[in-house]
Amino acid sequence: MGSASPRDHLMKLLEPVVSAEGLDLEDVTVTQAGRRRLLRVIVDRDGGVSLDDVADVSQAVSTVLDEHDTMGPSAYTLEVSSPGVDRPLTEPRHWRRAARRLVKAELRDGGVVEGRVRSADESGVELDVDGACRRLDYQDLARGRVQVEFRRIDDDADGADVDGDEG
Repeated sequence: MGSASPRDHLMKLLEPVVSAEGLDLEDVTVTQAGRRRLLRVIVDRDGGVSLDDVADVSQAVSTVLDEHDTMGPSAYTLEVSSPGVDRPLTEPRHWRRAARRLVKAELRDGGVVEGRVRSADESGVELDVDGACRRLDYQDLARGRVQVEFRRIDDDADGADVDGDEG
């Protein structure tokens, strides 16, 4: 079998395919569901992933798997999706994609910082913590999580007619 796990093999095989579609391959998992196998391919990119992206990637991935007969003769289901909001932020690109979102950052020293992501670069992230800018280096961060926020009423569409007394 060699040293590469099936996941590593799939990651190597599919990474260029997903990149060619302009997306990042975040993860690949294969799970057995009864007689069938479920191959889950997680993709992402700055600005998010559209349904068209998912369709294109599914097609491209499916073609490559068949060409290489990677999944063998037995049936499998391919599912392409994008990470949910509950995915931990562990890579610089994850932080970059969370720009303007409220996040909870867990520090390696056990502390926790909550704030809004201002920006992120290759070495760290800037958070707006209660109006003050605080920079955290990735080396000090264990991981982060986007916090689910409910929109405030005043975030509503500009110029919406609030009093609604026409006609």
